[in-house]
Amino acid sequence: MTFKDVANAVYSQMGAIPREQREDLAVSETYDPYLGTACSSTHLAMVEIDPETYGVTIKRYVVAEDCGRIINPMIVDGQVQGAVVQGIGAALLEEIVYDDQGQFVTASLADYLVPVATNVPPIGIVHIEADLPNNIGGFRGMGEGGTIGAPAAIANAVSDALSPLSIEVDTLPVTPERIFRMVEAARARNKVV
Repeated sequence: MTFKDVANAVYSQMGAIPREQREDLAVSETYDPYLGTACSSTHLAMVEIDPETYGVTIKRYVVAEDCGRIINPMIVDGQVQGAVVQGIGAALLEEIVYDDQGQFVTASLADYLVPVATNVPPIGIVHIEADLPNNIGGFRGMGEGGTIGAPAAIANAVSDALSPLSIEVDTLPVTPERIFRMVEAARARNKVV
C-alpha cells in the first residue's frame, strides 16, 4: 500500500478498519544542518535626497535572493519584502535615543519611527534557486538577507548621493538631521581647505 492509501483508509474510510486496530497516523523528523542554511542576497537601492529637508526617498529597490528550492513563491516574496522593510526602518528611521540624564526618550511609536507604506517603494525581487550541497531538499532559510542587506544598500546609496561632498555614511539611521549635520560639516571643511 502507498502512504496515500493508508491515510485514506485511516481517515476517510474509518469503517474499513476494526475499532481496536485504529491508530492516529503521526510522523515527526528533525533536521539540524551542520553547516547552516541561511539565504544569500544582493540588494540595489536608488535614493534621492531632498536638498531642503534632507529627507531620503527610496526611488527604486531590487533584491536578488537565493533561498534554494522555493516551495511557496508568495510566502518567499512576503518574507523578502518584510525583511527589506525592516531594513529600511533600520537604515532611515529606527533609533533608540536617551537624553543627557539617561532617560529613554523614544519609548513609544510617537517617537520611535517605523516604516509606513509611504516609506516603502515597490520592491523588485529576483529569485535564484541554486542548489545547496549536503542539504535535504535544497531549502534555505528566508528573511535574513533582507534585514542584513537592506541597511547597507541604503547607506551606500546615500553615501553615493553625497559623494560630491566627500561624505560617507557610517552611522545608522541616516536621518534628515544626520544628513544635515554631515552636509554642514562638509561645507565647513571645504571652506577651510
